[in-house]
Formats: sequence, C-alpha cells, structure tokens
Amino acid sequence: MTVLDETYTLSNGVEIPKLGLGTWFIDDDQAADAVRTAVEIGYRNIDTAQAYGNERGVGEGVRTSRVPRDELFVSTKLAAEIKDYDQALAAIDGSLEKLGLDRIDLMLIHSPQPWDDFRGGGYDQGNREAWRALEDAHQARRIRSIGVSNFQQHDLENILQGATVVPHVNQLLVHAGNTPFELLAYCESRQILVEAYSPIAHGAILRDAEVQAVAEKYGVSVPQLCIRYTLQLGTVSLPKTANPEHMRSNTEVDFEISSDDMDVLRGLRDVDYGEHSVFPVYSGK
Repeated sequence: MTVLDETYTLSNGVEIPKLGLGTWFIDDDQAADAVRTAVEIGYRNIDTAQAYGNERGVGEGVRTSRVPRDELFVSTKLAAEIKDYDQALAAIDGSLEKLGLDRIDLMLIHSPQPWDDFRGGGYDQGNREAWRALEDAHQARRIRSIGVSNFQQHDLENILQGATVVPHVNQLLVHAGNTPFELLAYCESRQILVEAYSPIAHGAILRDAEVQAVAEKYGVSVPQLCIRYTLQLGTVSLPKTANPEHMRSNTEVDFEISSDDMDVLRGLRDVDYGEHSVFPVYSGK
C-alpha cells in the first residue's frame, strides 16, 4: 500500500485520498491530459477551481480516464468574488456543467474575500449566503462534501453562526516555512480537515539550505520531503504539476520524518516567494 491508497475520513463519513493533484496554472487545453496521466499513475484526488479556468479540461480528463467515476474524488471552488446566494447557486450549476459531471465530491468557497480585496473588508454576510447555497446543493446530493479555502478562524466562526453543516474541509497555504499552528488546531477541534495547497511553497522552498539538508538525510528530494511534511501534519497534500515525472516522484513519500526533524521543519519561517509574491495568497497578508 502506498500513499496513493491512503485516505482520511471527513466528518460526514466521506473518504478523501490523502494525496491529490492540484491543477492551478494548468491550461484548460492541457488539463485533460494531465488528469488522465495522474489517474494512470494512481492519483484519485483531483483539485480544480472556477478561478483556474480549466474545469472543462479537468472534467474531460475525469470522464475519459480508465477509472470508474466513483473511484475518483473531484474538488472545485466557488469563485472568491461570489458573495450572494443566487449567484452561488448559479455558479454551482456552472461548475457541474463545465466539468460535465452529475456530482462534485467537494466544493469550497475559494476565499473569504474577493481576490482584489484579499484579507480586506467585511464579507461576513456574503460568505454566509454563499455557504447556504453550498449547503443546499449538498442536501440535494449534487455535492458530496462542502468546505472553504483560505478561511481564518474568524471567517469560520462567522459561517458557523447559522450553518446547518460544519465545513468538512478548509484548504490552506501550508508548507514548511508557513505552518499556521493555531488555525490547524482550531480546525482539528471542529473536525474540519485541512488540505495543504502549495506544499512545495510554489517552488520557493527548493533553494532553502536547511530543507535541502533534511531531505539529503532521508535520501529524498526537497519536494518529497515537503509533501511528507504536510501529510505528517495530518493534512491532505495537493502538489500541483502537469509534469508526469514530477507526478510520479511526488507519490514516492513512503518514509517517516522523525519528530526532531518535524520540529525543524515546523520552526522554519519567512519563505521568499519571489515573483509569485504578486499573488494574494503569497503576499503575506
């Protein structure tokens, strides 16, 4: 059994594979090939979003892979700008249509704020409305599980006020050098599973001498170490790549990081994202 066979169980009993394929920056016309390749390698968890502009290609890859649909776990995300019940319902329909699927395994609110106001003004009411739309689609069994992304504790507490469903998932930026301990602990206390996106820090971590030294100790690559780190934190790891070799090597993480080395990785701070700092999620807000 490899990591590709391992799952977590969400609070509603739905199983989610521990390792997934992130598809940010994979163009729509390349997404189907990337998904088919990943599924052939053994991936069963595929993550996309309305904002990625590749739901059509991802859905095609899922439908044309050689694996039955019910063996695949497909996630997408409601555009961060949608903070209204009716618009959210329409956007959920839009995702199902673009993906060409009759159900989505997990759908998230992509961010508590629109991207052009990330970590800015008050969108509490809008988030509660978007959440109600996800709850209704979940109750109608069009979405098997629902959650959020980039939500801080305040944002979670806000939607929990009137929620009938506690979010099953919070997808966060988690990697060596950015480990939000308090938020991870809060999510665990509410049985909200955390998914770690950019576990390799969008490539920024590859140059870190301390991380390189730990990776050498285990005879693994820096990406393999970083993926293993997020798995040992108890999160779903979502490395993104369209490169088949990277897809394969990202699955070769069946080793154990010692508690001392986990402490070293937990203690890392301030990764320089370089040119990628222009993206809100890497801006340090």
